[in-house]
Amino acid sequence: MEEKLASLHRPVSLAAPGSLVVQIPATPFFPPMLLFGGFLLQKSGRPPRLREEDHTGGALKAETDVGEELAPRRSKRKRPASASATATATAAAAADDDDQPLIDIIKHNGRLISRAVKKLVQEYESKQNSVTFRILTTLFEACGAKNHGIRPEHIQDSDDVDDIVFSLIDTAREGLVEDNFNSKQKDDLNEDFKENLVSFWDHLVLECQNGPLFDNILFRKITDYVVALASTAPRVYRQVATLIGLQLVTSFISVAKTLSGQLETTQRQMKAERKNNKSLNKRLICDTHEKISYLEGLMVKMFKNLFMLRYRDVDPGIRMSCIKSFGIWVVSYPSLFLGDNNKYLRFLGWTLNDNSAGVRKASVLALQSLYEVENNIPSLGKFTETYHRRMIQLADDVDTSVAVLAIGLIKQLLRRQLLSDDDLGPLYDMLVDVPPIISRAIGELVYDHLIAQNIKTFQIGGTGEESESSEVHIGRMLQILREFSDDPVLSSYIIDNIWDEMKAMKDWSCMVSMLLDENPAIELTDLDGTNLVHMLKASAKKAVGERIVPAMDNRKLHYNKTQKEVMKNSKREITNALLTRYPQLLRKYIFDKAKISPLIDIMVLLKIDMYKRQEKSFKAAIDLIFDAFFKHGEKDTLRSCIKAITFCCKECPDDLQDFAENKLKNIEDELVLKLKTAIKEIEADDDEYSILANLKRLYELQLSKPTKNAGLFEDMHQILSQPMDMDNELKSFLLLNMYLETVWCLHAVDVEDPSEASINVLLSKQRSLFEQLYSYLMVLPTYQKEERSTNVLSCRVCIITAEMWCLFKKSKYSSTSLESLGYVPLLDMVQNFWKLCQQQLSVSDETEYEDTNNEYIDDTNRDAVMIAASKLVLADAVSKDYLGPEVISHYVSHGASTTEIIGHLIASLRKNGNFDMGALFFEALRRAYDRYTTHAHDEENTLNEKSYSECHVLASRLAGSYAGAAYNKNKSEVLKIIHDGFSFAFADLPKHSSFLEAALLPFVSILPLSDIPDILADVERRTGDANMNGDQSAWAPYFVFVKELRDRLKDDGFEEEEEKPVRRWGRPRKVRNAPAKKLLERHNSSDEESMSTSI
Repeated sequence: MEEKLASLHRPVSLAAPGSLVVQIPATPFFPPMLLFGGFLLQKSGRPPRLREEDHTGGALKAETDVGEELAPRRSKRKRPASASATATATAAAAADDDDQPLIDIIKHNGRLISRAVKKLVQEYESKQNSVTFRILTTLFEACGAKNHGIRPEHIQDSDDVDDIVFSLIDTAREGLVEDNFNSKQKDDLNEDFKENLVSFWDHLVLECQNGPLFDNILFRKITDYVVALASTAPRVYRQVATLIGLQLVTSFISVAKTLSGQLETTQRQMKAERKNNKSLNKRLICDTHEKISYLEGLMVKMFKNLFMLRYRDVDPGIRMSCIKSFGIWVVSYPSLFLGDNNKYLRFLGWTLNDNSAGVRKASVLALQSLYEVENNIPSLGKFTETYHRRMIQLADDVDTSVAVLAIGLIKQLLRRQLLSDDDLGPLYDMLVDVPPIISRAIGELVYDHLIAQNIKTFQIGGTGEESESSEVHIGRMLQILREFSDDPVLSSYIIDNIWDEMKAMKDWSCMVSMLLDENPAIELTDLDGTNLVHMLKASAKKAVGERIVPAMDNRKLHYNKTQKEVMKNSKREITNALLTRYPQLLRKYIFDKAKISPLIDIMVLLKIDMYKRQEKSFKAAIDLIFDAFFKHGEKDTLRSCIKAITFCCKECPDDLQDFAENKLKNIEDELVLKLKTAIKEIEADDDEYSILANLKRLYELQLSKPTKNAGLFEDMHQILSQPMDMDNELKSFLLLNMYLETVWCLHAVDVEDPSEASINVLLSKQRSLFEQLYSYLMVLPTYQKEERSTNVLSCRVCIITAEMWCLFKKSKYSSTSLESLGYVPLLDMVQNFWKLCQQQLSVSDETEYEDTNNEYIDDTNRDAVMIAASKLVLADAVSKDYLGPEVISHYVSHGASTTEIIGHLIASLRKNGNFDMGALFFEALRRAYDRYTTHAHDEENTLNEKSYSECHVLASRLAGSYAGAAYNKNKSEVLKIIHDGFSFAFADLPKHSSFLEAALLPFVSILPLSDIPDILADVERRTGDANMNGDQSAWAPYFVFVKELRDRLKDDGFEEEEEKPVRRWGRPRKVRNAPAKKLLERHNSSDEESMSTSI
């Protein structure tokens, strides 16, 4: 310790003769410092004032510090800098900032723009040429021409504008331009460059408004260069100059508005002052007028020379900037841009047709801002009359965001009463089959305009109590639905899209009260009652989270916890409203087939456990549903009844559940009894109505549950076996019920330990049903009539036969205890099946849909038949060598829906991997070609041409599936198709020569060049000994095929020969001056005819 203390007093060095220099070592509390004669030396700042205690020497202080050194270490505390040091540092930083070039401030230091501009304007009075040069240099450098080489003397003469701009273009052509506008390098360029650039020019105009702005020198030069650069070819020049020019006009407008306010104030003062003081105010008014006129002249100059060219620039970003700025100008300064017969405003109307969605969007937004101002409306009448149709068309724009904004614009037009209701017709059709965001926007418009009538009255909601308002709104909604009574799908879409806005559709008590006629002042027509029932059901489904219209993506709906809680409360509210009045509704409308089905459907939407305390109402409702099941025979009503009672059997509390289960059993018993009676009646007096109605009820019941074995299967088989003339619809439902009973019988068999009796019963049903189906497979194809009922029976037979073959496919039961159930149909039966399918596929659309009221039309059309046949092929339940090619040969023969079905089949077969796709496709082509040859000698040329076209399109579609990367993966399949096709075509030349052109040419066209010589050699080898001197028309397809092969070889060889001189080996050379090519991209707008004559 003593040595350490002694070292502290040892002098280190001498600063000057006679001056003592002592060095204090660093301690935990003091940094190292030097003492010069009692002064503490610091690194910066002014030396502190001499204090008396300092003369006592730093040695004592050092000795004190030594004791502190032995104390525990404490955290260092940063000493605040002295005020003088801070001021010095700030002044130095300000000096550095002032020395920065303006372009660097714009790029990297936007907070300094205001101060830099102020200093620039202050220097302008004494250094006019220098400041002007700096400003214009900033313009050039913002455009990217950093190394422009332009000197102050070049800019002094205004006639040098063109020469300077041409030199800047040369700089861009040489690739020496830095693209600041589109730069994405955040390290090198502030991403707020555009914002800072706009801020700089805005500050410049505002700072100059008391002087340089009106000297007719500075801003005349600026605008001249901005206009010239905005008309050049380099894209970045146009982008930057256009942005600056648009901002200049916006800033001019700001100054002009300020001057206008001052002018109004001065005029008011002049009226209030004495006569002897008016002369001064008059001069002030004249000066202000002159300044405003000068600014308006600059605005018009920029509009004519910049906007009118750039609003149609090839760059959509430039066009969009122009329209955005123009929208601001019109709203901010309507005295110039809104008057004069809409000569300025028409540009917004024209850009509504721009091919860029961003430009259209900017135009719509500008118009929305314009129509929002009440004072602008009188000046917009003629413009609206000219362009309102285009505004309505934009509601169906391909860009969703534009469409939604256009709908908002239409709402504004309606609010201003600038559109009539007749103009809205096209919007209603857009409620269907459009993106949900658009349909919702249209729904809001319909609600505001027609239901709440906010647009007409400028009020939200109705008057009076809430119940009265709901009734009024519901009445208006029913008036809308009345217009679409013939299209229930459109009605559902209207309800779905208005539901969120219309609170009255959630007033369950009000809708129930209107249906029960509890308000004598409201009278519903039968049509309104039907629509109100459908609206009640749809609204209830929507409230509990179910869809009322089909989804575009078929995805399952997912809800969060809050949404689920809202739906739970809605279900409780619906049940409260219907708890005691639901049986009243069912009783009132039980005989109305249009209303009873949706009313019964509401049962499954209720919170059923709330009926614990309303057991009487629940039982009354179930009894009424039971009665409705036997009072109606329509599919929708029957399914609604079964669905409602089945729901109660599963979801009700125990006591209520027992009641529902007993009622379902009563339905089954009553139905079997009625069917037994009807079967006896038909055997006695041929009365088909009763048995057909009850067979439909049995079919709908068996879709959800099995029925008891009461001998109905045998009775139905006996009826079909009798030689009586029955309606084909009756035969269809007999077969359907026999099939469903067979399915339930199979389902009841114990797979692990089946009893012999159950298997025998099932085999008996299987044989009986196949017997009936096969008899129809043989008879129905011979029918030449195209009656609707015959087509329905044929479809049913095809579908049930396919389902039975899949159900009892032999491979499914082989090596199991149910092996005896396995079944494989004979080839002749498969051929009869396909013959009947082809007959149904060939039925004309007019015949297929002539009976539009058919309830089961979706189950009995050509799509259902094609799905059944495709299912057989995919399941491999029948001979795939026969049915597979037959189905695929009809790939493009029966419309888009069947094409889609077969396309899915082909994709599934590829994934399966058990099929030889090459052999399958070739056989499909051959059978399509056989259909063509069948009609080749017919007198009807149209049928012949159609079958040939189908064969060729089929080949093109199949070959297209191998295009691109798929060829490399499946090359063997393509070559197999081609070689098998050669074997078929060359086996009988020239008879089959057309097969080469129709079926094989599309496959040859996808082959790579390396395979063409082998294919051509194979063709020439196969025809080496053939005599081609006969009928040349028969050989024409062969010659076409060979010519295509040779032409392709010739063309590809020519292309390779042409490419040889420019082909380079090794590493590709670096492209020089690549940015210049982009910057000099040519555009058409600069050469377009000027429109200044119209302004």
